Amino acid sequence: MELPAPGPGQALVKVLYSGVCHTDLHAAQGDWPVKPTVPFIPGHEGVGEVVAVGDGVSRLKAGDTVGNAWFWSACGECEFCETGRETLCPDQRNGGYSVDGSFGQYMLVDAAYAPVIPPGVDLSAVAPILCAGVTVYKGLKESEVRPGQWVLVSGIGGLGHIAVQYARAMGMRVVAVDVSDEKCALARRHGAELAVNALTVPDPAAAIKEFTGGGVHGGLVTAVNGAAFSQAVGALRRGGTLSLVGLPPEQFPLDIFSTVLFGLTVRGSIVGTRADLSEAIDFFARGLIEPTYTVRPLADINEILAEMTAGRIDGRVVMDMSH
Repeated sequence: MELPAPGPGQALVKVLYSGVCHTDLHAAQGDWPVKPTVPFIPGHEGVGEVVAVGDGVSRLKAGDTVGNAWFWSACGECEFCETGRETLCPDQRNGGYSVDGSFGQYMLVDAAYAPVIPPGVDLSAVAPILCAGVTVYKGLKESEVRPGQWVLVSGIGGLGHIAVQYARAMGMRVVAVDVSDEKCALARRHGAELAVNALTVPDPAAAIKEFTGGGVHGGLVTAVNGAAFSQAVGALRRGGTLSLVGLPPEQFPLDIFSTVLFGLTVRGSIVGTRADLSEAIDFFARGLIEPTYTVRPLADINEILAEMTAGRIDGRVVMDMSH
């Protein structure tokens, strides 16, 4: 392929590492309602070095370390961009989906939106922060849980194990739910005070309400099973807020009577803004977040996606793009 040239406002980046996200799997399979623009190069957790910049770029220069993200760019002029909700922009572009991403030796980034990676950090470890990290960080903010209050993290996989760490770093008390004893143990290692195996505990929501003295103040669902969503709603205390980032293939029922009577809030959360991503990276740079991941070569990508489909990935996978 011909090396892309940076256009006005863009930078060309030599990719060093790229995380692999479940969204990349959906992009490859084309099974989401909104389809990727084909042909395309997946990847939105890329980290690399700027090698050239286009006209009008002053924020970045050759030699800078930057990343790409799902939120690749936006219009900057709509009501959502102007009110700090730029991830809702109807004209946004998405890395590895509507614009080529990081599964290659080089990638283009929008110089105004590409996250700058601080010096001295582990570049392979920071890659998952660019999607998994900012997604759960923003989702936890959307739960409106304050320091010292209880938060539920449902699903302790590639996103959930990072969510537990962000929640603890944000001063929250954590309850975790998964269907694996190993994942529950992982949540406890990262600071969860209670980890419930939903396959072996008859009523997970009741167990959580008893442990927390009335239920969690908020929750974050990263799981992709509809039952997890219903269980999470049931674990909320009165006035609680549930933030959804997982995308299960099925719908889940919502008890409208209880939602109204108990003043519950259920809201969706999609990745994060540039400010959210900068904050998420800062938590990581200060040593507060340690993603569980393995490093593999780009040549393994088909095998990685197959393992992801089968649910055999522990934590995240980061590809070394030099091999």
